[in-house]
Amino acid sequence: MASYQSKSTYSVFLSLLLLVLFIVTINQCESTEVPSSNPQPRSIVERGDFSSEEQATIHLFQSTSPSVVFITTLAVRRDWFSLNTQEIPKGTGSGFIWDRDGHIVTNFHVIQGSNAAKITLYDHTTWDATLVGVAPQEDLAVLKINIPQDKIQPIPIGRSNDLQVGQKTFAIGNPFGLDQTLTTGVVSALGREIESVAKVPIRNVIQTDAAINPGNSGGPLLDSSGRLIGVNTAIYSPSGAYAGIGFAIPVDTVNWVVPELIAKGKIEQPSLGVEILPSRVIENVDIEGAVILRVIPGSSAERARLKGMTRDSFGRLHLGDVIVTIENQTIRNSTDVILALKRRKPGEKVTLEVFRNNKKREVEMKLDPPLS
Repeated sequence: MASYQSKSTYSVFLSLLLLVLFIVTINQCESTEVPSSNPQPRSIVERGDFSSEEQATIHLFQSTSPSVVFITTLAVRRDWFSLNTQEIPKGTGSGFIWDRDGHIVTNFHVIQGSNAAKITLYDHTTWDATLVGVAPQEDLAVLKINIPQDKIQPIPIGRSNDLQVGQKTFAIGNPFGLDQTLTTGVVSALGREIESVAKVPIRNVIQTDAAINPGNSGGPLLDSSGRLIGVNTAIYSPSGAYAGIGFAIPVDTVNWVVPELIAKGKIEQPSLGVEILPSRVIENVDIEGAVILRVIPGSSAERARLKGMTRDSFGRLHLGDVIVTIENQTIRNSTDVILALKRRKPGEKVTLEVFRNNKKREVEMKLDPPLS
């Protein structure tokens, strides 16, 4: 009997315990907040006014971006099955409107090797472009589109000879084909030198840390007033993408080259009337200067009594004149001759210093038209 009562007491205790747990669980479920089936958005914190710096950047982009264009180059390919030819996209780049005649400035390497180009404006309309002129030695090219005057907004032109390291820069372009992108930075350095497609150095190049990526080439580099100060042309990066160093052709060079390309289709650099021995031929020889290989008959150089290389009866070559300065600019090789004659015109007088038989002499002569 005692055992039975013990079991009965235990059963009652267990039942009461289960009842208590049930009641506690019910109370917890009732007190738990049930998520709303229709959640409401968070309240919005209103933005204050833009800072004066932000307002200036926004205004710069809004006022200048209509001058910037997107360039798609095309190449003609033949379908080997149908033998039909078709135009296919070759590459992309940026450019900008130069004047009210619809001239577009970009890099030469953007359109190099293409058969045609299309220009997309800020309003996303696309126009066929014709090639006006190229200057591979400056990595510049000019295209032209025929569009209504109300769509033409030439970019404001500044100057680059008074730039200061540290001043703000703004780059607008189409990196990776993304439409109308603005990046900001500063002038990181001045007086840089890079090599053009023509293997001729481009001097006084602007270095900037404004992000420049593939597709930005040919686009404008602007100052804080929205004026053109350079044409974005190259990046320094092992990966080919932005790494903090970009280069732009200075606007002072652009403002000299572009009118020449519009007028003549090319840069007509004058000649000394001589053929210069290529630098690679004498790079292992201890000669400092540009070696005259041959004097062109009837040239100004012949009238100035310059002398080229000669060969004696035994077949041995003998140096003639070696140009060491042109207008007080040091000449170390044939490339320096090209750079010394940049921006000069045929008929202009120049003074040369030449070495012949270890004797230096000064020669004054007129520049000839470009060699054909």
